[in-house]
Amino acid sequence: MSSYSDLKADQLFQKEHLAFLNEQLSHLEPPEVLRWCLVTFPRLFQTSALGLSGLVITDMLAKMDHSVPLIFINTLYHFPETLDLLERVRQTYPKLTVNVFKADGVKDTKEFEEKFGKELWERDEMQYDYLVKVEPSRRAYKELGVLAVFTGRRRSQGGERGDLDILQIDGPVLKINPLANWSFEQVMGYIREHNVPYNALLDRGYRSVGDWHSTQPVKEGEDERAGRWKGKVKTECGLHSRPDSKFAQYVAALQKKKAEEAAAKAAAAQ
Repeated sequence: MSSYSDLKADQLFQKEHLAFLNEQLSHLEPPEVLRWCLVTFPRLFQTSALGLSGLVITDMLAKMDHSVPLIFINTLYHFPETLDLLERVRQTYPKLTVNVFKADGVKDTKEFEEKFGKELWERDEMQYDYLVKVEPSRRAYKELGVLAVFTGRRRSQGGERGDLDILQIDGPVLKINPLANWSFEQVMGYIREHNVPYNALLDRGYRSVGDWHSTQPVKEGEDERAGRWKGKVKTECGLHSRPDSKFAQYVAALQKKKAEEAAAKAAAAQ
């Protein structure tokens, strides 16, 4: 019999139970959702790329005197302003534990490009997203023993997030979206009112900030994430893609290939 520490999110809820909880939580304000999660889930973390919504969650938790450990994925291609913000977040919230993960087997951008070549995102965007975002994120969840994570996703961000629930099962991990019902204006209002540190690029026309090579400022009237992957159908980097998406299929095929290679290697060793 597996211990409680081995419990996975996909073992916690039946579909009907999850739907019931989402209905109840949809009537609560974000701080109330956070408090419920704090007394409900062990092994609770926050995953954040230091976007505005994630910063609001970090600040709300700090004001409750609850420092939930944060996971930050260093893609090796962040804007300098994003890395500067990471240091300001550490200074503003000294009790916060920040866990930084990056692509496996490399220490910096130079080593990554020596191994995979320059501008991998232009040659194989799915492989790039997997190597610098998805694999490090999954490794973080496994090494840290994550059961549930807060994310800053909101319905008002559009794309695949348009029908976002507050609670979402993603394999062994429960993703919690406390600000799912908030608008961009509500988020910015909180940032200003509580003097929350934010990315300096926001003052230069950016709204959603990712890697420097795939992020642009947005024009007046454009969607919040319109500056991400400009000119492409893509709206997610793979971290939060739907199970039936092409990227999810790519990852599944990659994992199947790795399993087959491992099995063949084991058979050859016998």
